[in-house]
Amino acid sequence: MNRLLTTALLLVTSAAAFAQNASSGIFKSVHSAHDVSLATDPGSPFWRGALPVSAEVDAHGKPVPTLRTEVRSRWTKENLYLLYVCPYEELHLKLDPNTEVETNQLWNWDVAELFIGSNFQNIKLYKEFEVSPQGEWIDLDINLDHPHHEDGWTWNSGFQVAARIDRKANVWYAAMRIPFSAIDQRKPVAGIVFRANLFRTEREHSVAWQAPMSDTFHTPEHFGRLELVDKK
Repeated sequence: MNRLLTTALLLVTSAAAFAQNASSGIFKSVHSAHDVSLATDPGSPFWRGALPVSAEVDAHGKPVPTLRTEVRSRWTKENLYLLYVCPYEELHLKLDPNTEVETNQLWNWDVAELFIGSNFQNIKLYKEFEVSPQGEWIDLDINLDHPHHEDGWTWNSGFQVAARIDRKANVWYAAMRIPFSAIDQRKPVAGIVFRANLFRTEREHSVAWQAPMSDTFHTPEHFGRLELVDKK
């Protein structure tokens, strides 16, 4: 058994007791009473308090077990947190990374992504957040009614990221902390639901939490739901 598949199976086993069922289309983000420093260790008390889901299917719903990506989420009164655990076969990285400023067209390299929207009346309006294995980032204000929705990258959410690569285990980790004020006018409380999807790209390959059933990730009619909950 190769090292990548072994790592993927260990991740599956460690999360199995609390994993959420992707077929439900619901990703539960678990409340935390306090904000924390952004970290990428899934074994930390903060991330152990989350309920993992998996992005493990291609654009049309076919399983891609070698790229199975675990994602966890927590929330506070100010921020939404996400952690991605990404087994990889081969890294595809930008040669001159700059983590101090936004990297336009970051999607041309390996990334983990969140699409999230609070507008249920116009599902073509939502936000996009990306982070690379090197800690590069981009955030976009998406309006699919615009012919060039990628121009939304000039928007600034104020979100923060952290990332690290474990080359011995062939896994990279990435975390996001997104201010709720960037995605919704409401104050976060348990029971609020967002429209959302999760993606991970490795070279020309990608996996999704909810299959977009299209060659583009931008298919909001196939988004799932991210729900804020009090506890596991």
